[in-house]
Amino acid sequence: MQFIKAGETAESNIFNRLDERKRALIAGGADVINLSIGTPDFQPDRHVMEAVSRAALDPGQYKYSLTETPALLAAVQGRYQRRYGVTLADDEIMAVCGSQEGIAHVGFAFAGAGDLILAPDPGYPIFSFGPMMTGATIGLYPLKAENNWQLDFADIPDDVADRAKAIVVSYPNNPTTAVADRAFYEKLVAYACAHDLIVIHDNAYSDLLLNGEEGLSFLSIPGAKEVGIEFNSLSKTYNLTGMRVSFALGNRGVLARFRAFRSQIDYGMFYPIQAGAVAALTGPQDIVCRNREGYMARRDALCGGLRRIGWDVPDAQGTMFVWAKIPAHFASSVDFVLALMEKTGVICVPGSSFGQQGEGYVRFALVVPPERMEEAVRRIDASGILQG
Repeated sequence: MQFIKAGETAESNIFNRLDERKRALIAGGADVINLSIGTPDFQPDRHVMEAVSRAALDPGQYKYSLTETPALLAAVQGRYQRRYGVTLADDEIMAVCGSQEGIAHVGFAFAGAGDLILAPDPGYPIFSFGPMMTGATIGLYPLKAENNWQLDFADIPDDVADRAKAIVVSYPNNPTTAVADRAFYEKLVAYACAHDLIVIHDNAYSDLLLNGEEGLSFLSIPGAKEVGIEFNSLSKTYNLTGMRVSFALGNRGVLARFRAFRSQIDYGMFYPIQAGAVAALTGPQDIVCRNREGYMARRDALCGGLRRIGWDVPDAQGTMFVWAKIPAHFASSVDFVLALMEKTGVICVPGSSFGQQGEGYVRFALVVPPERMEEAVRRIDASGILQG
């Protein structure tokens, strides 16, 4: 395993470099197809926007909220019961300003200097950076292609697991798109019990399994609430990224300490945003199926198209991303991404941005319609970049 401490940064932020070059290309008149950032272009439901608008016109809604409204708690409880078969008490729910913010700060509830937190490699950067801000050391457990990018508990030495305070897990997984089944989560709960670990599970994409199935909640596994919490976001499920609505759910002890910490840095979620979240959670849910079908169509256009031109890119299993191995003649994923941008105007993200185990791969975001995906495929084919 690799261990990293605060201040030990990897390479400079590739996103800034990509953005600078993108701006230059656009300024020069290039037609850029930006598949780098996972920001949904699908629209929110009108009833959600109307709920936010009505609440925003009430001057009484502009006070500190301090905590969740009874309506919001009931909406989350209803959604989790209907969707996952999970019963949640009021003190097992806490609203946060998006999963990014929540995961960035949750480590302060239980970790500090000298503690060890386990996180995935490759993994979304906040999974490591958030706990690292507490002064903890991060132990990166490898996710491997031969294991379908699923955590193999045997890859974590027992003495390391015994020293660790918590483990961060996320499926469906960003960036690899891998999914996990109930048997995996049962192993995770048992593993956490055996090694006295707190599980931090990011469940942002459970409604975006791209094989037509429904994802599950970590909290639906017996014993899960005793060992951890789950973050669940409205951003991708309801196309509400800018509203920054997510929930930390599960273990009462962790959430009580987390709430105490956040009370020092936050005064609660804006009431109109809470009203919009209630509308999303309790209103018509056909948007969930529409989104999933929309991403599947984009996935099929991109992955199927790339395979037709000789790039063996597997279909994404979940999330709104595609994870692809770069052509063998490129020395690094950064080299490939920069060459792809220059030759085609198609922008993706190097896998090395997600950790050492991500080197040799790139991530595409499914954020443009199928016809634009087909155009991206045509450009890649015409550029000759796959042949060297």
